[in-house]
Amino acid sequence: MNITHTRVITFSPTHTSLQVATAVARAWQDLPGDTLDLTCRQLKSPIRLANDCLAIVSVPVYAGRVAPLALTRLKNVLGDATPAILIVTYGNRDYEDALVELRDVLTAQGFLPLAAGAFIGEHSYSRPGMPIAEGRPDAEDCAKAEAFGREARRKGESVGTLTPFFIKGNVPYRTVGTPTPQAPVWQEDDCTGCGTCINSCPTMSIRMTDDGEVLTEPSTCIKCCACVKSCPTGALTFDTPYTAMLHAKCSARREPELFL
Repeated sequence: MNITHTRVITFSPTHTSLQVATAVARAWQDLPGDTLDLTCRQLKSPIRLANDCLAIVSVPVYAGRVAPLALTRLKNVLGDATPAILIVTYGNRDYEDALVELRDVLTAQGFLPLAAGAFIGEHSYSRPGMPIAEGRPDAEDCAKAEAFGREARRKGESVGTLTPFFIKGNVPYRTVGTPTPQAPVWQEDDCTGCGTCINSCPTMSIRMTDDGEVLTEPSTCIKCCACVKSCPTGALTFDTPYTAMLHAKCSARREPELFL
């Protein structure tokens, strides 16, 4: 393999997937590299990465599968026998079939998996008093991501041809039900009208009226809670019974799972 540059490709509403991918990419910090952030961007036409580019693709897990909007945003990212490191981040419950799903999608789009990893990121539903993987990925996670990147680089430099390797997960993938429409609720007294929530929303499901009222649209909200976590004054809240359940059942620390 002759890698001349790297590209981080991510869908990362709360920045956890981006953090992990950036840490992995440090193994190639001697080479030029850039980032394609698809969180709030839909490519208008396909792009194709050459086979001397290393793609580091990092996306979140929703209900044991790749976040649907991440798959939509990735559709216009194509490879040409392009080596790729596959990364999913999940909120300390389970990543189930997300990593094999990402493998299958990217392979069909012209990429050749070099390595794969499932990392933990703070759950979208985590909140003060009921944390779920709070602060993850932390320094220990990022150190493991960097080491994983170095291992992947050694593998890539030692083999002439990339061949399939084991990645945990099942095919067919787990069935995911239709989600109940819901969106964060605005607290007028805490809002300063800064617009951070609007700019952070991947689906443009938040708008501000001429009177300064912030409206959220449940029918298009993907419950990523980017708006909740980015609001500097805590003016948006997302209440769901799953927070208490996940806090109770998924508090034990889980570690990254890596495949090369």
